[in-house]
Order: sequence, then C-alpha cells, then structure tokens
Amino acid sequence: MHLVPADRADRRTIDGHRVCEAIAAIGDTEHVRAWAERFALLADPGRLSLLLALYETGPLAVTDLAVATGMRDPAVSQALRLLRAGGLVSGERDGRIIRYRLVDTAVAEVLAHGVLGHQD
Repeated sequence: MHLVPADRADRRTIDGHRVCEAIAAIGDTEHVRAWAERFALLADPGRLSLLLALYETGPLAVTDLAVATGMRDPAVSQALRLLRAGGLVSGERDGRIIRYRLVDTAVAEVLAHGVLGHQD
C-alpha cells in the first residue's frame, strides 16, 4: 500500500515499501503529538518521581508526596498541576485533603515496563 503523502511523493526513496510501513507505524500526527506531550511530562525528574510514587502506592496527599520525593510542598503542587492538566493524575478531595492518583493507564504501563523494569 502506498502511503507517501502527496507533498513528499516526488522525493526519492531507497526502500519504498519500508517507507510506507514506517508511515503506517507513525500513524496519526495528533497521536504522536499526544505521546510527545506525555513524554515531556515524564522528562522532569521531580514529576517522574511523583508518578513513580503514585504508581507504586496509590493515592497520596501533597505533603506525603513531598516527604517521599524530597521535594518541597509548593514544587509538588506545581508539578501535580501540570500532571493533572496533562491528564496523567487526578485528585480526590477528602475534607481539606486532596489525594492524587495516577489515572493514565498508558503511562502506568511505561512506568512498569520502562522505568521500573530495571529493578527486576
């Protein structure tokens, strides 16, 4: 199947069939953009530490996450704001306390196989 877009059809290829396979593997640009944004959120050591803590333990409050990660409360709050805006975590209120949890199952799989896989 020929998948080379019209704007690239005049460019020379070496292995045309593999180019088409590569285009199919890349898929929708919006999907690629969404994953790039997820990885950008994972690229910060503080945010990654928060995600690892939430992945392993389940819901935790900001102060508990701060103690667990060695971060200050305001830094944890700011990181959680970004993670929540990115759809990776959500918070549930219990009176005055909000406990955060990891809700992005694809990121949970990345943490399990990519980051945590080295510990086995």
